[in-house]
Amino acid sequence: MKKQYNILVTNDDGYESKGLLSLVSALKEIEDVTVTVVAPANEKSACGHSLTLVRPLRFICVDDNFYKLDDGTPSDCVYLALHSMFEGQKPDLLISGINRGSNMGEDITYSGTAAGAMEGVLHDVPSIAISQVMDYTNPDGDYFLACKTIKELVIKIKSGVFPLPHREFLNVNIPAELTEAQMRVTYAGYRCYANDAHLHRNPRGEEYYWLGLHPLEFRARDVAHELSDYEAIRAGFISLTPIHLDMSAYKSMNALQEWMNAIEEI
Repeated sequence: MKKQYNILVTNDDGYESKGLLSLVSALKEIEDVTVTVVAPANEKSACGHSLTLVRPLRFICVDDNFYKLDDGTPSDCVYLALHSMFEGQKPDLLISGINRGSNMGEDITYSGTAAGAMEGVLHDVPSIAISQVMDYTNPDGDYFLACKTIKELVIKIKSGVFPLPHREFLNVNIPAELTEAQMRVTYAGYRCYANDAHLHRNPRGEEYYWLGLHPLEFRARDVAHELSDYEAIRAGFISLTPIHLDMSAYKSMNALQEWMNAIEEI
């Protein structure tokens, strides 16, 4: 009897999202794969790598091996699933997504999708975050290419080894409205931000704000690698970006030490 390959799936769009359900359906087509889903009960987009520490959390069974976590974040889902569902044996792979919308450049720091993968690699589980770039005027979106891509990646990983070292996850972005595209290894681009907060008033005259969606604007970094994630997407490629959790700015350490030495001499 062949050993089952166990995949834990989460997301930040919620347990009913089309991207998540499309991902689960695609993974179940792979031979000898068992899929366990633990996803937020509500949408948690842009929640970052947050854990819930001020209230209890509860699993609610939706279907076989499919659970929603009542008001939990993607990091909560992964943390608690690894603690309570795998009886000391970790899943072979964690996949977070398929997110509705891109997660490129510094947007990774906001992303609940990326955070699910971050939580996975913190617990030594090989992890992938996958996001679908799309036109938000289309409420459903098309996840065909994303599903095709994740199946290819999982089959390759399953038959060999995960391509990244300890505490690094693979961040995948899929270009919009394509059914075929080549993969390219990329770096995380330099995201250009602006303020997009919209002021409104309710019927009682009280002010409130909606945070809007920034346009996808990037610029290249001064690095040796050829393509950023955004440049790859713009050129119609699938972007594969290795992300590591060590955020130390090593190139600045000597300059910081010199600055400290100068302070001491004053």
